[in-house]
Amino acid sequence: MQPRLGMVAGEASGDLLASLLLQGLQSRWPGLRAQGIGGPKMQAQGFEAWWPSSKLSVFGYVDALLNLRELLSIRKQLGNRLLAERPDVFIGIDAPDFNFGLEARLRAAGLKTVHFVCPSIWAWRPERIEKIRAAADHVLCLFPWEPEILQRGGIAASYVGHPLADAIPMEPPREAARAALGLAADDTVIALLPGSRKSEIRYIAPPLIAAARRLQQPGRRFVLPVAPGLRPLVEPLVGDAPIQLVDGQSHTVLAACDLTLVASGTAALEAALFKRPMVIAYKLHALNHWRMKGKALQPWIGLPNIIAREFLVPELVQDACTPENLVREAESLLADAPRRARLHAAFVQQHELLRRDTATQAAHAIAQVLGHA
Repeated sequence: MQPRLGMVAGEASGDLLASLLLQGLQSRWPGLRAQGIGGPKMQAQGFEAWWPSSKLSVFGYVDALLNLRELLSIRKQLGNRLLAERPDVFIGIDAPDFNFGLEARLRAAGLKTVHFVCPSIWAWRPERIEKIRAAADHVLCLFPWEPEILQRGGIAASYVGHPLADAIPMEPPREAARAALGLAADDTVIALLPGSRKSEIRYIAPPLIAAARRLQQPGRRFVLPVAPGLRPLVEPLVGDAPIQLVDGQSHTVLAACDLTLVASGTAALEAALFKRPMVIAYKLHALNHWRMKGKALQPWIGLPNIIAREFLVPELVQDACTPENLVREAESLLADAPRRARLHAAFVQQHELLRRDTATQAAHAIAQVLGHA
């Protein structure tokens, strides 16, 4: 029997993770059907999107409050439709504030639920474990320390590795990526990755663009991949700055670059998997930052640093996220070849840790939930 899935993935990173998961599930069940909320990468795998994932692309408490009525309406309509359709299992991809309430409703009505990507309860908001327990029959974890934390809370969980570690080659194709982007082999290429949410463009893109203006010199090229639908927001900020905009292609940009100024989140992990030196930038509405800072359990915010348990790469957070500081840290990395070599070696170790054939591992765990194992 080919299972039917309900799925929800929010924003670009969730769409990417879900599309990689779908590939593995379709290898096991070629006739699988999946429906719900998803983005273009999921739809390329045959996913039927009732709403686009961009509807869930909000960042922090303030954005969520501004869009709360629409989000609650979508969640209610989606829940009604899933309860009518009765898929074999519902898989929530990240987006915990949206998915946990939906999963709890579906689970209470007798549907099997799986949550893919454990919330960072080890970093902040540990009280979320209660919501996870009510929402998910099983949690698929990206990082090796997460299942034990969940299991102590009475939640079934599996470490499946990170699908990006499978998708990104151990040796990135630098020359081919540069050729695809029209960059010379001897250019010093700096990638600007401010994020894929509108609020990230609002808060993080301006200091990154200002830093690029100050870093400009002969032989340096700046490239900014723009997430779908965000070009109208990005172009006015870039203005006449010497920055090449490309639609999507963030992996090509990372493969091509020598250094990246990158927003904290999935993109920072992607930069580490591409073995690229980076400066992590993080800035959001002051109220959001105040609330998050008060709940933080550890000093790092960037995934490469969290995995390393040290400040492997610089983090410029909130008031420290200024063009001057970005320029200082970028120039320091560009001038220090031994430091870049140490980072490369550390990122290779992180890549090996996270490469676990995630799609196959996740498909096996979902089959157990379904009773197909």
